[in-house]
Amino acid sequence: MFELFEHTADIGIRARAETLETLLADAARGLFSVIAANLDAVRPLEALNLKIKGKDHDDLLFDWLDELLYTFNSKHLLFREFDVTIRPEGLEAVVRGEPIDPARHELHMEVKAITYHRLKVEQDGSGWLAEVIVDI
Repeated sequence: MFELFEHTADIGIRARAETLETLLADAARGLFSVIAANLDAVRPLEALNLKIKGKDHDDLLFDWLDELLYTFNSKHLLFREFDVTIRPEGLEAVVRGEPIDPARHELHMEVKAITYHRLKVEQDGSGWLAEVIVDI
């Protein structure tokens, strides 16, 4: 589960989940819901394998979302499915989506960057919480 929150001229993404893998997948869905107003219209036609090295949860979240944003900008792909696995050396994921189709996809906001401002990943009694601010 994720939700968006306002932050001055930026947008925040807050995700809560039972597992770290689900948390990172939900944060990614949150990112793409900022980019595409109709994320449900994105079909999982193409799959990419991504690997992010690292052990620190905050850095993994930042690097994961940053890699997704880079891939969106460089390959013009929208993603909606995220199968995330945490390994000792970092994160491995299969992401699924399709090329941007202006006739079907309504781009919502331009995300310029993922920021470290208020970035956090925490585990508590009810699971995991992540917050990240994206520059729009």
